[in-house]
Amino acid sequence: MSRDIAVVAFAQTPHKEREDGLSEVEMLAPVIAEVKERTGVDRFGFTCSGSCDYLVGTPFSFVSALDAVGAWPPICESHVETDAAWALQEAYVRLLHEEIDTALVYGFGKPSQSDFREVATQQLDPYYLAPLGPDQVSLAALQARAHLERTGATEEDLRAVAARSRAAGRNNPYALHLDDPDPGEDYEVAPLRPYDVAPLTDGAAAIVLAAGDKARELCERPAWITGIDHRVDAHGLGARDLSRSDSARLAGERAGARGVEIAELHAQFTHEELILREALGLGEEVTVNPSGGAMTANTVMAAGLVRIGEAAARIHDGTADKVLGHASAGPCLQQNLVCVMEGEPRG
Repeated sequence: MSRDIAVVAFAQTPHKEREDGLSEVEMLAPVIAEVKERTGVDRFGFTCSGSCDYLVGTPFSFVSALDAVGAWPPICESHVETDAAWALQEAYVRLLHEEIDTALVYGFGKPSQSDFREVATQQLDPYYLAPLGPDQVSLAALQARAHLERTGATEEDLRAVAARSRAAGRNNPYALHLDDPDPGEDYEVAPLRPYDVAPLTDGAAAIVLAAGDKARELCERPAWITGIDHRVDAHGLGARDLSRSDSARLAGERAGARGVEIAELHAQFTHEELILREALGLGEEVTVNPSGGAMTANTVMAAGLVRIGEAAARIHDGTADKVLGHASAGPCLQQNLVCVMEGEPRG
């Protein structure tokens, strides 16, 4: 099964720590309208979304969000209860079957409506780990400590990641504009300080995929997906080496991560960028997170899709010829999706 498929349009909201007064539909409507205007397509062969009912506090919240898309006349639609990067993978597979030529993918989240650290514990093993009540940041700190001890990296290396990300984010109109990290800040959970933790934001993003000649018709320089892969590490945190990410390594190998010029990594903590760089084989010649990454805009359920969109945008504008978008889910980088895009299809 082989077909040339590309990202032909990407749009996102300005990501804010709290989007007061706007519902999910009101956040989504502008980005859906923007990708429709860019492509000239009003109805897509397939629509797939990513979101989380736990954030909204109501069951099947994605159904009401369809009001932003328009579900009449009836559309072919699906949904994933995770980051919308996995909705993009589902749409990609659907396009491979050659039944359709276009797909709309979108994700949205308002973590300001809930205590996300508490929500994230729902991902843990329900018998042995969740009853202990470890929050997301505490588990990340365990992983950070394991990585620092194995590699000899220091807290100064973590601060350098935060500083570079924040500097890049100040050039991104969609990200939070954060001050340089203060090394005197108290620990959030040692060895992580507040600047090592990505700020949770409200927002939404949308991507349009198209196949073959349709992609060339809709976009002057499509970002052709030449490799995409998703791998999962063991659910039990004690069953894997937290200082590494085997799932990211395998996904990168299968997707063809070598030789990329720009990588947008869904690192929600500074140490995760170090682990992902190692796993994906990204050397100093690779520009990482020129958008500022999730460290300047971490919209739950959309941040991974944004990483793919930001990477694709560098193909669209001619900045690069081969890029990588990455998304993660679960505790301590449990799940990793890697999407490699190029200025020319695999041929």
